[in-house]
Amino acid sequence: MVAVAGKVVMVTGGRRGLGAALVDELLARGARKVYSTARAAYTDDRPQVVTAELEVRSTESVAALAEAAGDVDIVFNNAGILLPAPLLTGDFEDATTTFDVNVFGLLRVARAFAPILAANGGGALVNMHSVLSWLAGSGAYGASKAAAWSVTNSLRVELASQKTQVVGVHAGFIDTEMVSALDLPKATPAEVAARIVDGLEAGATEVLTDDVTVATKAALSGPVEGLTFPTAH
Repeated sequence: MVAVAGKVVMVTGGRRGLGAALVDELLARGARKVYSTARAAYTDDRPQVVTAELEVRSTESVAALAEAAGDVDIVFNNAGILLPAPLLTGDFEDATTTFDVNVFGLLRVARAFAPILAANGGGALVNMHSVLSWLAGSGAYGASKAAAWSVTNSLRVELASQKTQVVGVHAGFIDTEMVSALDLPKATPAEVAARIVDGLEAGATEVLTDDVTVATKAALSGPVEGLTFPTAH
């Protein structure tokens, strides 16, 4: 298990939404420094926060961040994108972009920072998935989150020898700009951030942040027809 107090942490997509809530929660728990990334430059007046530009679709951008942030102990792969559209009729470029950000972007960051985590004692890698990893009907987004789940599970095996704690986070609907159009019950970003860090500090390998996600995970052994996003009908 990895305690946050005194650690150096990186949060991708830390400017808003869940990422911003994670930055707040990490600081509240005593993180010594938090790198917070966004696709464009921005400022944060808190002395413990170091903002950085990051385009997870670019190997060069990820490598430049890794070069500048060699003191990181914990990485939160939070950056993601949602471009809603059916798989059959949506813009194919949107589907490939979704996978490039949500799957390959996560993997680019993990590959770049794994040696840094090893050099700093192992630390932790926390990857954001979704309840939609397990539910059909959300197009390329759900498919990408299913792939991200699989990537995380394999990374856990590959990083075990360097003693890196790999945590996969599955969350239902969070009250952020990304899902503002969905009329569904939503948790606050602060609530979800606290549950994620609780899990990290408890040594969890997987964090299910709400009852919907717990119920969905339990349903994986049932008929596949039951694993459908409600609004997909």
